[in-house]
Amino acid sequence: MEKGISQAVIRRLPRYYRYLGELLEDSVERISSSELSARMRVTASQIRQDLNNFGGFGQQGYGYNVKNLYDEIGRIMGMNQQHNMIVIGAGNLGQALANYVKFEKMGFVIIGLFDVNPALHGVSIRGVKVRMLDELKEFLQKNRVDIAALTMPKEKAGKVANMLVELGVNAIWNFAHLDLEVPEHVVVESVHLSDSLMQLSYNIANREDERKNKK
Repeated sequence: MEKGISQAVIRRLPRYYRYLGELLEDSVERISSSELSARMRVTASQIRQDLNNFGGFGQQGYGYNVKNLYDEIGRIMGMNQQHNMIVIGAGNLGQALANYVKFEKMGFVIIGLFDVNPALHGVSIRGVKVRMLDELKEFLQKNRVDIAALTMPKEKAGKVANMLVELGVNAIWNFAHLDLEVPEHVVVESVHLSDSLMQLSYNIANREDERKNKK
């Protein structure tokens, strides 16, 4: 990833990628920043500024070549390579991740599932069998794992995260309700579902207040 790019811009890249993918599905070959702006509800100047961080890609009077821009943004985000993933915690959330077919289409291939519940041992989810957590070390020694998803209780997540780091996993997708303390070279993306739901609740309440004030 290019250095010096703000996190706000990086957070918008997946949106660009998704919308451009939809345009490709609709056989759209080129699009202007104003047309993309209308679809995404982001200003045209913001789109141009964001893309200029990576060299531009547009041509005045022509706009953007949808396929080229889609491929370039995919390359910037590392979507042009396969990422091997494991999921630790094969409960409802872990199984939902394993069953999400689109991950594999995007290059994120789940190659291992782990849990501590003996009742899940050997259960197959989309062709991947659940292993016990005590098999994790041997599995990591034998397989290249790029990303580990933690979908387990926070009481155990910290210890497991440290084990992952010690065994060479440098990227963690953290669904545990815990802020992980790991070395700087380890990339962590935390997903706090309850935080998102509370933000939604706030926006609902705020909208209701606005409606009352208008009356």
